[in-house]
Amino acid sequence: MKQSSSVQIIVIMLVALTTIAASAWITWQLIDGNRSSPTATQSVAVQSPVSLGGPFSLTNHKGETVTDASFHGQYMLVFFGYGYCPDVCPTELANMAAAMDYLGPAADKVQPVFISVDPARDTPQYLAQYVSHFHPKLVGLTGTESEIQKVAKAYRVFYAKVPSEKPDDYLVNHSSFVYLMGPDGAYVALFRHQTDPKEMANAIAEFVAGRRKVSLNSR
Repeated sequence: MKQSSSVQIIVIMLVALTTIAASAWITWQLIDGNRSSPTATQSVAVQSPVSLGGPFSLTNHKGETVTDASFHGQYMLVFFGYGYCPDVCPTELANMAAAMDYLGPAADKVQPVFISVDPARDTPQYLAQYVSHFHPKLVGLTGTESEIQKVAKAYRVFYAKVPSEKPDDYLVNHSSFVYLMGPDGAYVALFRHQTDPKEMANAIAEFVAGRRKVSLNSR
């Protein structure tokens, strides 16, 4: 038993280190092309030459099949996580909800989206209850394992299930960026974990109002 516990601890540590390394690499790739004299808005909303996003087909929290095209015409504010997440996801979703409130009337042009990286437990029924705790506009998306893998790859999201002795009680390590996608579905910018909601709202408002243009390098 002691040997088994030691092996499990080592595996968890390796997964955690992998998550940290992957997140650091993604962050470097995303900000490496965005270094020249950033404004206050640019320091919050990062644009980069890295291609992010793409077509997807998933199931929303009402059990309906939706695609990326279902959200065209609005900006999408996207976060990847899972409903059983103990800390990062509730914090980030609460920040997104606060940013939506700070946006005021401009929020009508923004659709917040939560994409699960734990489809085995995050059923449409569970997500319907979960997203209701954060914001009335928040849409929860889930799908098959292959569908989630495809959309996560498109957004360059890292996630990995942490081994557990209990099959239905486990953690999922994952990256924690919030992505802003344009009305045409193209990547606009991203926000780092724990970005201040007011700053996030101000940055989004700049794009929505056309006061800040989407960099061609972010296409």
